[in-house]
Amino acid sequence: MKSLLFTLVSLISFTLFAQSYTSYFTGNQTDTTVIADYGICLMGGSTEDDRAMIWFLEKANGGDILIIRASGSDGYNDYFYEDLEVEVNSVETIVFNNATASSDTYVLQKIANAEAIWMAGGDQSDYVNYWKDTEVEILLNAHINSKKAVIGGTSAGMAILGSSYFSAENGTVYSSEALEDPYNTYMTFGHNDFLEVPLLENTITDTHFSERDREGRLITFMARMNNELGSRSFGIACDEYTAVCIDSSGIGAVYGEWPEYEDYAFFVQMNCETGNAPELMQQGAPFTWNFNAAATKVYKVGGTTNAENYLDLNDWETGNGGVWLHWSVIDGVFYSEDGEAPNCEEVGLELFSNNNNKVLLKTIDLLGRPISSSYYGIVIDVFEDGSAQKRIRTN
Repeated sequence: MKSLLFTLVSLISFTLFAQSYTSYFTGNQTDTTVIADYGICLMGGSTEDDRAMIWFLEKANGGDILIIRASGSDGYNDYFYEDLEVEVNSVETIVFNNATASSDTYVLQKIANAEAIWMAGGDQSDYVNYWKDTEVEILLNAHINSKKAVIGGTSAGMAILGSSYFSAENGTVYSSEALEDPYNTYMTFGHNDFLEVPLLENTITDTHFSERDREGRLITFMARMNNELGSRSFGIACDEYTAVCIDSSGIGAVYGEWPEYEDYAFFVQMNCETGNAPELMQQGAPFTWNFNAAATKVYKVGGTTNAENYLDLNDWETGNGGVWLHWSVIDGVFYSEDGEAPNCEEVGLELFSNNNNKVLLKTIDLLGRPISSSYYGIVIDVFEDGSAQKRIRTN
């Protein structure tokens, strides 16, 4: 009887352990080691944009692709491995069934070995609860900052990539709720305590944007960030079929099918003029952030099939193909008006070095594409140590 009881307990324990994650594997079982390129892909949810996903896969340079998620199954495997016709070594999806998977040796090894990591949609509170303050968080940050490899996500996977993030631990929040009470119970955040993506410092992301009328909640998110961090806040939002792809040059190129469809990305920044701050932000009261109808500056960009439209995140001012708006809030009512470009000191990261002793690896245009010998204009020199330098190529 004792033997039978021990056997049953062992089987239950094994089953619980085995169910902590589910793996779906496609491709070559032998791990390959290549040097991946840096990049961040922010996808707004719903169906992925093929061209943005090709951009993402090409950054892996033929390596191993890993999808991590907390629901769903293997929907990405064939899509990444075959459908987009980009040669990769393997594609594996790991579904985290509970937090125990975040300490599993196999799971951690796969994250450490991946050349590209994609975070699927779902519920970002699962990602926060499963991955934050675990070895998974450490390995994801090493992938971004030490390996300097590509990472991306859609919907919930995009939502956790900013240095500030809406955690959704009490469920989602609607714009009307955020504007009526910026401290309501659904407004749950993390700041500077999870993923460390240099190009997304002081930035929060949002998804399913125009489709779900999320402008009001994003400006409220940014006001809360400014209040709690004491620094100027930024936001990047994508419509459902739109992606922002950011390479090591700091250019946020926008993919979509505009103008045939209304596929937009929104680059939102707190107006840099002196004295800008929310006029009324307190629990239980409608929110006001007006600042002469220009509380925030917004660059609204249509995503195209060749990603010719972009914003330069080095200065958050230089762009192509977009229009500037002003967003503000008065007594819980959101307003959007035609605006003008900001005139600020440089706010982006210092990504480029002028060290002439470095070994040049390649020269590309602002969208990361190889240039011809006849190309003249702004180019980016990429060096072997991963740094880059922007310059003007003349004849």
